[in-house]
Amino acid sequence: MSAVTPTPQVAQPDAARVPIIKLEGVKMHFPITRGIIFQRKVGAVHAVDGVDLELFPGETLGLVGETGCGKSTLARVVMRLFKPTEGKVFFEGQDIGNLKSKELRAVRREMQMVFQDPFASLDPRKTVGSIISEPFVIHKTLSRNKIKPEVQQLMELVGLNPEHYNRFPHAFSGGQRQRIGIARALALRPKVLVCDEPVSALDVSIQAQILNLLEDLQTEFNLAYLFIAHDMSVVKHVSDRVAVMYLGKIVELAPGDELYRNPKHPYTGALLSAVPIPDPDLSLKKKRIFLEGDVPSPIDPPKGCRFHPRCPVAQLPKCATDEPVLMPHHPGQTAACHFPLADRAILGDVEG
Repeated sequence: MSAVTPTPQVAQPDAARVPIIKLEGVKMHFPITRGIIFQRKVGAVHAVDGVDLELFPGETLGLVGETGCGKSTLARVVMRLFKPTEGKVFFEGQDIGNLKSKELRAVRREMQMVFQDPFASLDPRKTVGSIISEPFVIHKTLSRNKIKPEVQQLMELVGLNPEHYNRFPHAFSGGQRQRIGIARALALRPKVLVCDEPVSALDVSIQAQILNLLEDLQTEFNLAYLFIAHDMSVVKHVSDRVAVMYLGKIVELAPGDELYRNPKHPYTGALLSAVPIPDPDLSLKKKRIFLEGDVPSPIDPPKGCRFHPRCPVAQLPKCATDEPVLMPHHPGQTAACHFPLADRAILGDVEG
């Protein structure tokens, strides 16, 4: 069977939807050691600190937050490139957290990753053909004589000229290199693509082309995307649901439209208030939220609500002592805040 032939999909009612990936209480702590010969642990970086999340087939789940909040670490835990310190990672109901390498290889056929930097994610010593064909060679899913036509078909699928099979990565532009990375990720017909800021290193005009390509591929192959970004406008364009992450924790989760219309967590409101509006008149009316201070160190995160040292609506001592949990607000929307924002508090005057 062709490696890029779409699989017929049967629509399921919402009540019957089962997550393809599920995270339960996932933590990823990196130890800090001291000493040269006799090393001892003196602390830990709390990169991911208790995340519950679900990704459904055919869905795009956006994951946003400031640099250093743990987005990329969480992506690598989902891919099982990192074994979680605590918690469970399920793929199609199977706990993959403790799988051995042979069992894990079978799971990785179903999950692939598109990296942020197309200049660094491709081996400059290999031709495009050998780069895209590598999954076939590693997993032994095709015979040698079928690999080249399959790779050329993949190249055509992502908008590359199949005649460029023997060219090296340096001969391609940034957008073309990212298309090569996408073709490599699609080779084994995975069910999930983890996209770690796949357009942040590209020009704006090229970003739109790559986003449209990802959208077309999702429709054709019913792919599920975990789409990581820090650009809220990009996430709004591609995501069905959006999870907002701050200092290792999910602070808000909502359908894309609801999140942008009614953010409930002050951190989400601050992120959305920074999104530029092309209309100068509307931009002047928009209420901008300025956060004071820097993101606290993940080595020693604040007690209580982790956002309270920078939060414009924090009330002490409650926010400094009691850790908030994700509570429901609008349908499908949860936020971890003791004093959530009022409806349309940020965008009401602008978008209403």
